Amino acid sequence: MTPVESFRGETVAVFGLGGSGLSTVKALEVGGAYFAAWDDSETSREAARQQNLTLVDLSQSDFSTYRALILAPGVPLTYPEPHWSVKKAKAAHIPVIGDIELFCRERQRVAPNAPFVAITGTNGKSTTTSLIAHLLTSAGRDVALGGNIGTAVLDLPPPSLTRYHVLECSSFQIDLTSSITPSVGVLLNITPDHLDRHGTMENYASVKERLVASAELSIIGIDDKWCQTIAKRRREAGRPLITMSLNELQNADYVIKGSLILKRTGHELKRIIDLSSIATLRGMHNAQNAAAAIAAVSVLGLIDEEIIKGLNTFPGLAHRLEIIGHLGRALVINDSKATNADATEKALLSFSDGLFWIAGGCAKEGGIEPLSPLFTRVEKAYFIGEAAHDFASTLGTNVPFEISETLETALLKAKLDAQASRAKEPVILLSPACASYDQFKNFEERGNQFRKLVQSQSDFMPREKR
Repeated sequence: MTPVESFRGETVAVFGLGGSGLSTVKALEVGGAYFAAWDDSETSREAARQQNLTLVDLSQSDFSTYRALILAPGVPLTYPEPHWSVKKAKAAHIPVIGDIELFCRERQRVAPNAPFVAITGTNGKSTTTSLIAHLLTSAGRDVALGGNIGTAVLDLPPPSLTRYHVLECSSFQIDLTSSITPSVGVLLNITPDHLDRHGTMENYASVKERLVASAELSIIGIDDKWCQTIAKRRREAGRPLITMSLNELQNADYVIKGSLILKRTGHELKRIIDLSSIATLRGMHNAQNAAAAIAAVSVLGLIDEEIIKGLNTFPGLAHRLEIIGHLGRALVINDSKATNADATEKALLSFSDGLFWIAGGCAKEGGIEPLSPLFTRVEKAYFIGEAAHDFASTLGTNVPFEISETLETALLKAKLDAQASRAKEPVILLSPACASYDQFKNFEERGNQFRKLVQSQSDFMPREKR
């Protein structure tokens, strides 16, 4: 745990009692602060009471008695309308911050030079965060991994000069973190997402930019116009910057060519690694993730031999092109974390043909229309959830499909069809291009159920046993 001592002897309001909220109140308590905690959900309040937490109904509180409002990242801050707790905090002229802001304040207080890598982007941030942590760990460094992935930041051990904090940061978390100054800030890409919370792409991009704007060193992918503009501002300000691109003409510091990662040295490009033999880093999008990770750990002192060893032992990320195993001849991939079309595009690009694609759920704006150039890679599609009929309409007569409704039905039909495929190694791919909230609590629950269904089949064979 990282004790939060910056509010010692003072009282703060805490709204939102999920994982990060409960972590926050414990860290505040250990740090000597007082708190008034609440949640709109009776289920969350009851769970908090089960942990002997005394609650205060903040809707009835005088916010002028609080030093700050610590807000859970899932609670609306600005758009479409600020949550009532935010309105009360603004009226009382107290700051509204999140748990990562508390961590940043503690780092500044106890170890301002402690190594801290923060990663964001619309897609790829979880893989990149996990890969950076893996490379550092495999090289013998003391690593604390968390934030938007895995462990809440305040449940991690405190900052120190010998400990590397590697944090995934969502746009919601960045919006609540005014003093984020990482040693290395990574911005992978920006494509439309979360506009229901940010209103416009301009607002969304400006929030993402905050993470790299104040970083000691920024690493930015420059394959979209938003990131190109952010990198240009950084360069014009004379701040340290490393860029990466899939396009050699962008003159980036790291260039991705298929599975190859190249580093620019003067006017020449030096080959760093070919990822084609690393199944957990399949696809050009993962090559970009790997390039960002390589750049970050190189700055932090890892040598080429340590980096190459770490890349070759990367186990991959659950729910992101996760190799579950085989059902007969068919390779089964869990890509449940693909909650928008852009993420699913990366999955479809990772396989050339013989794809039996399971998709659907709560559709994002634009649906799967942007994926139409890749439909030829799909041998058959199986649609589930609320988006099923809309997705079927988009496919039309281009690709055979079924309305499967449920994940179990889709898997069983895909398994049967894949065995009859002429492809050398058919692929059953769950890559929904949708949020999960119509049928599941989150993408993890969706992916876990898919994995369980696959592993329960009589002909299931784990990857390591083939």
